[in-house]
Amino acid sequence: MDQQPPGAPGPEFTVPVERGKIREFAAAMQSQHPAYQEPDAVVPPTFLVSSAFWAPDGARPDTGFDRRRLLHGEQEYVFHGPPPRAGQVLTARARLAERYEKPGKRGGTMRFAVIVTEFRDEKGELVAEQRSTLIETAKAPKPQQAKEDGQ
Repeated sequence: MDQQPPGAPGPEFTVPVERGKIREFAAAMQSQHPAYQEPDAVVPPTFLVSSAFWAPDGARPDTGFDRRRLLHGEQEYVFHGPPPRAGQVLTARARLAERYEKPGKRGGTMRFAVIVTEFRDEKGELVAEQRSTLIETAKAPKPQQAKEDGQ
């Protein structure tokens, strides 16, 4: 499968920030913090991961990775001001920000892709970014190669 080069963002999609979904997310985190219960509830820090439910097909960049060897490496959220609140409608857009490789511990090459999703408010101002690092593990060595390598 071809690899998409870093750069161009995917299609925009809207993410309605719903009070009920904030409460459900907080309950799943086992949090009863009052900020998540109010009519204008603030989103928990990792709430934006639920934006995947609103993303249309093709919104996530294609890494070209073999899904059978795919690992979720890291997730990071950066807020550029107050976190979103219930009632807001955000516009999201993902892009492949970076790719790199490292040698695998059992041989072969591990490939990494960093996907950044930007979330903008109704005025178009950047309010948050979600950074996801995906890892494609190296292929297992072939039986003959493993024998020669002493494995």
